[in-house]
This record gives sequence, C-alpha cells and structure tokens, in this order.
Amino acid sequence: MPGHMLTFARMTQETDLSALLGRIADALDRLAPPPPRATQLDAADAFIWHAQPEGLEPVLKVNRIDVALLQGITAQRDTLLDNTRRFAKGLPANNALLWGARGTGKSSLVKAVHATINEEMPHVLALVEIHREDIPSLPRLLTLLRDSSRRVLLFCDDLSFDAADESYKSLKAVLEGGVEGRPTNVVFYATSNRRHLMSRDMIENERATAIHPGETTEEKVSLSDRFGLWLGFHNLDQETFFAIIEGYAKAFELPIALDDLHAQAIEWSMGRGARSGRVAWQFIQDVAGRLGKTLG
Repeated sequence: MPGHMLTFARMTQETDLSALLGRIADALDRLAPPPPRATQLDAADAFIWHAQPEGLEPVLKVNRIDVALLQGITAQRDTLLDNTRRFAKGLPANNALLWGARGTGKSSLVKAVHATINEEMPHVLALVEIHREDIPSLPRLLTLLRDSSRRVLLFCDDLSFDAADESYKSLKAVLEGGVEGRPTNVVFYATSNRRHLMSRDMIENERATAIHPGETTEEKVSLSDRFGLWLGFHNLDQETFFAIIEGYAKAFELPIALDDLHAQAIEWSMGRGARSGRVAWQFIQDVAGRLGKTLG
C-alpha cells in the first residue's frame, strides 16, 4: 500500500479513536454525580440542603413564630438561646437534642432562636436544614460548610432511626467521632419524638436478636449521648394553654372577649384530644379566619 494511503488510514483510525474516547468521557460525565451547586452562605440567612442534586437552596422567608410568643417552654428557650448565643460569638457550644411530644414547640423554638440571634447580631448565623432522609449525605454537606467563614446552625427536624437503619452512623461520626469531626463553625440541633432516637421496642428487639446484645444496642442509644444538651418538651396544662392563645390574640389584635376565647379554646382542645403549642396555633388560625383577620 502506498505511503500516503497508510498515512491517511492511520489518521482516520486516530480520529475514530479520539471520537470514541470523547464519547466515553461524555458518558462518564453524565453518570457521575454533578458537583455541588456553589451557593454562597451569604445569599440568605436560611437554607435547605438537597442531596440530589447536591446544593443549598436559599430560603428568603422562614416560616417561624416570634420567640416571645412561645409560652410554657421558658427554661428550654433560655437554655437554647444561651447556647446559641455563645456559639454565634465564637465560644464553645453544645449540639442540642429537643425531644418530646408532638406539637410542643421544638422546631418552632429552633427557628425562633435563630431569628433572635440574628436580630441581636445581624447576619451572624446561617440556618441550614437537612431532611431526615438526607442524613447519609451529611459528611458531604459538612465539607461545604467547613470552608465557610460564617457560623452555621445545622438543623434536622423529626429525627429518628429504625432498627435496620444504618444512616445513624453518618450522624454519630459527625457529632463527636471521626477523623475530622464537627467543624468548629457548625453546631447541630435536632428535634425528635424519641429521647433515644429509636423506639424502646426496637431497642429491646436489638438486645434480643444481637449476637452481642449490649454492643449493638448501646451503639445506637449512645447517639443521643453525643448531644451535649437534652431539652424535654411535654404537653401543656390548661393555664399555660390559655397563656399561649392569649398571647397570640393580643399579638394579632383579634377582637374577641377573653371569656369567649377561653371557652372556644377548651372546646377546640377537647376536639383535638390534646393541649399543645401546635393545637393553640391551629385554634388561633381558626379564630382569625372566622373574624376575617390575617396573621401577617
């Protein structure tokens, strides 16, 4: 074969190989997870972390209640405020577990405390919420937060684990253990209906079925011990329930007599079978709607 034909054939083969390699590279890029969206933490005061695709979504308006309207949880409020204030000032602070009955103000308190600290020290503290199902991505989130100069309150609402759930290991390493541990600019707050983050039945089942019962169970129970603060929340007595709804009625200037407010509140709570901060807020929304008032 003449030399020029050999050269042409070789060039054609090299071109085909280059095109093939390019297509392979493109395919691998499509299969690989996209890099995290580079959202700056100064874009807002609150964010939601998304694991797929990875990134921080700014929240411009946080759904929250003013801290002054949270009644019946004074001790919990003062403790969490003090811990968060120290953290915002760059001082040592603890991770916090807020546990107890549903609707007792746990998540409302976290958001109210964040807002209060930023009122005292504007823009000092970013609130980043991570959903329970995204806990396995927590180490990757902390890699992003570690490089920020801003202090971050990392928050997970309604946190708990099933007996077969292994994702708790990601959280355990972050709270205290691991090579890197928790970044100094991050504190972790979680709410849960369970004091030990897993049900007592599940704990007992672990003990009954494990080869080394104590080891498996204590590893999961000890997760709660890695929170420096445990704040308990419980259902309200009637006096505190009245104090909450009176505070709402006054703050939103609802035109209703106190006796009528109490009577309607009793009926509402009996219909719900509970007295809690959530039930009080739902009642106030009902009253405001019937009176034609907005709660803006």
